[in-house]
Amino acid sequence: MLTTGVIAGALLMPTVKDAQAAEASPQIRIGRIEQMPNLPQPFKMRDWKQVARDYDALVFDRSARGRFLPLIWEDRTHATSDLDGFGLYTAVGDPRQGPAVNPGQHEAINCLAAVVGASLVGIDKRKQGGHDYVRMCERYFSPKDRGGLDLFGNTISLSPGTGSMWYLLFPNMLAFFLADCYPDHGRLEEYVRRSANSIAELVPALETGQWYTGYDFVRHEPVFNGRWREGDAIAGVAWIEYMAWARFGERKYVDAARRAMDALDDFDLSPFYEVLLPYGVTLAARMNAEQGCDYDVTQLLDWCLDGSTACRPGWGVIVGNWGGYDVSGLHGSIIDGGGYAFAMNTFGLAAALAPLPRYDVRYARAIGKLLLSAANAARLFYPDALPPQNQTCYEQRELFRNVIAYEGLRRVGLRPQDANATPCACGDPLGGRWGRQDYASDLSLYGSSHVGLMAAVIDRISDERILQVNCLKTDFFHEAAYPTFLYYNPYNQAKEIHIDAGGRPADLYDAAQHAFVARRAMGKTSLQLAPDSATLIVLTPAGGRATRDGRQLLVDGIVVDCDIGESATSSSPNAQATRQLWKPVRAM
Repeated sequence: MLTTGVIAGALLMPTVKDAQAAEASPQIRIGRIEQMPNLPQPFKMRDWKQVARDYDALVFDRSARGRFLPLIWEDRTHATSDLDGFGLYTAVGDPRQGPAVNPGQHEAINCLAAVVGASLVGIDKRKQGGHDYVRMCERYFSPKDRGGLDLFGNTISLSPGTGSMWYLLFPNMLAFFLADCYPDHGRLEEYVRRSANSIAELVPALETGQWYTGYDFVRHEPVFNGRWREGDAIAGVAWIEYMAWARFGERKYVDAARRAMDALDDFDLSPFYEVLLPYGVTLAARMNAEQGCDYDVTQLLDWCLDGSTACRPGWGVIVGNWGGYDVSGLHGSIIDGGGYAFAMNTFGLAAALAPLPRYDVRYARAIGKLLLSAANAARLFYPDALPPQNQTCYEQRELFRNVIAYEGLRRVGLRPQDANATPCACGDPLGGRWGRQDYASDLSLYGSSHVGLMAAVIDRISDERILQVNCLKTDFFHEAAYPTFLYYNPYNQAKEIHIDAGGRPADLYDAAQHAFVARRAMGKTSLQLAPDSATLIVLTPAGGRATRDGRQLLVDGIVVDCDIGESATSSSPNAQATRQLWKPVRAM
């Protein structure tokens, strides 16, 4: 809870009226997050935005020379589009790929993520070095008018592999991310709309509660390969359909999203498989606020953290200390060899959950604490964070400027020479012993390309242990909104922080306290944070007109506080007011 503010040298308190009306929202405690330390040790917060920018500069440098360089190549295969494109290696020195091996062999989960991540940290990928990388990403779309499936695939193909649900759905989600970053550019919006139409076909099969491995769009039926099931596919389907609703406003999309989320909410066991479920968590809270639903956000969040029980046993968020390093907050297997975390999944978890407190402020403390641990521990994926004996490719650190991460971090290394390494930065090519002798590195572009997703939401401020979390940056296709930031104070005493309130006077509203805590703030602004607490600050126009609609507060007609509370249900009067209030418009 934010207690006081010091603006331009003057001590400001909530106005008498605001203070009388203020009643702080109780914070929901999440069991696995409570097991994490408030102050992880050793603490070293990287400048993640700079890491993302440096990564972009290295990976998209076509003139780079040296061993394994350049990491990018031209792709002039035209199976799905007449556009030229680009490819990135999945892993450094990957022998399966490259201009001399197969210029069309590259992955959307890597290449699309690299373009999205760079865009989210302020790099315009439409005109970088004379190349429009945004339009090049359209090539992952397989259009029906060329014999395709009207879907974004993980590879450049008219028949993109649909044998795995998450490999089917996540490239389409990344395309939605990119379309939000670049509205009306090229054919992206047309393509994501068409992909949403195609993916809606999955809803009837998945809402039955049956879990499958993939989907066959030729036979129009789900597929189980006899080995594993990807139950959280329903969360990815719901997310895509709801984004289509938010952007295009057609009722069929929100109806499909509602059916999918109803099915997810009815599950009895955690369906977590890879990356999709965390997006379902935030979507549940968003649909509770915008559609008057009553989804169990806490259950979904617990399922993400505690370790999947049904689809991929042990798949969740790690808690613990490995060899003197706090690793809490990293995402991966909590049981494989004592724990195996992955860079891609950790970066994606942060991006997926950062907007959650906007829609239900009762999770502000939990998400703030989780992201502090995750952003601190994520440095351990990089070569400069661990001694040489605790990683498999230390000799490559200088070549890649410590901006390419290892694929993962194990509690104990797998190779005989790594048996005493705790933790061990490694990956599947070398550390996981894929069985080929020509793999050269565990450093992974496949995971590193996602760093911009986390970097976009994490900022350092005056106290390095108190992060500023941008709750809008990865809240794709959100309603019109004012800048919204989450601050979590991990200390057991009150702390003063300094933030930038911007160049124009703003009234600071604390959604956790449900009160304005400062008026006409501008520039450097000091705030006092209570111990072990979180606050959600919305920068509203100074002197803006505040109005109430049901349980929501609006300033100049824009929602600043959802305040759904515990009693808002799909049948309540407040929920009905919510449904009437929120309408699909282009995000600000």
